[in-house]
Amino acid sequence: MLGEYTSTSASNAALASVARIAAWKLGQYGADPASTVQLKAGAAQKNYFGNGFTAGSSYTFNRISGHRDGYNTQCPGGSLYAQLPTIRAWASGPVQGLKVTSVGGAGVSGSTYYTKGAVKVHWTATTPASLVKSFQLLVDGKAVATTSGTATSASATLALGSHTVAVRAVHQSGKTATTTALNVKAETTAPAFTTTPKISLRTGTVNTSAVPVTLGWKATDNAALRYVKLLSPATATYGPTTTSSKRTAKSGTATTWSMRAYDYAGNYRTSSPSYTPVILQETSAIKSGSWTTRSSTSHLGGKSYSSGSKGASLTWTFTGRSASWVVSRASSSGQAYVYVDGVKVSTVDLKSSTTLYRQAIWIKTWSSSAKHTVKIVVVGTSGRPTITTDGLVYIK
Repeated sequence: MLGEYTSTSASNAALASVARIAAWKLGQYGADPASTVQLKAGAAQKNYFGNGFTAGSSYTFNRISGHRDGYNTQCPGGSLYAQLPTIRAWASGPVQGLKVTSVGGAGVSGSTYYTKGAVKVHWTATTPASLVKSFQLLVDGKAVATTSGTATSASATLALGSHTVAVRAVHQSGKTATTTALNVKAETTAPAFTTTPKISLRTGTVNTSAVPVTLGWKATDNAALRYVKLLSPATATYGPTTTSSKRTAKSGTATTWSMRAYDYAGNYRTSSPSYTPVILQETSAIKSGSWTTRSSTSHLGGKSYSSGSKGASLTWTFTGRSASWVVSRASSSGQAYVYVDGVKVSTVDLKSSTTLYRQAIWIKTWSSSAKHTVKIVVVGTSGRPTITTDGLVYIK
């Protein structure tokens, strides 16, 4: 090698060339480039390190040594001398630094990769490609693909079931190195929605264009669920353990809530149910007792019913799976009893330190859609008997 290598290191290309020559020449005599050899001194002298030799005596040298090891010279230079172990390792083999960097066509969960079957395994190695004879892709310990020493990937199609996948590198010397085996499972079973996506009403401010709802679902997979995507009416991605999301929906309009569950192998299943939030104005309720109509743009539909008469009631009948009572709230607001299908279920206090309109304050959700009645009754709370209702919302 020509150059001044006292302060400058040799390039990897130069080291690889030397390693190839050393591997070829020593290989002709079956000598391992990384081994040592006994040499007999032809004269009495000292080397660069001050070690003395006696003529006729034998001394141990690395098979690939620097001139300074046997004679008092700086050759091949301090920087290149420090690189001789690299030359020895590259020339001797096996391939160094071999590792799998990614598995295309598969997703990993924990220590297992999941695929539908076709995979492309990518790898790297620190030994130069010129010293690598070939790479082999191993499935369950058997070579299913062989590539050149310059390749960095190979493909295979796995049968359904669990497998081990590894990469073996064959050095020019014939020595082999193999990566740690990866656990790979091939499966084509799509995830399932054990709970179909459903919307239910939740507390919050109600508008005709934005009814507060909770989207709920549950998805599972026979292997490993990866995530669940909301495709419409908006887009979002949720982790495998998430089962609900706060959303809003437009009233009076059937909306498709399309969701898709994916597993790590890339299998997926879609569920796209449709629901309609319906606002029932107070005028659609059956009245009992004294009620006063109030007009304001702050109320749903511009109007509301108000009553401070104890026992006054409003009753709505509908067919749905979720319902919310919508009210106005203030510091002087009173209480009301809520009956569902003839049974008293709650006492709701409308009192609030700040004035609020169109508030979904009481929620009831059933497992399936059915015909129900909701009745509110004025309690006649002492000092603040009045309640103001904006109506009822239900999910159709």
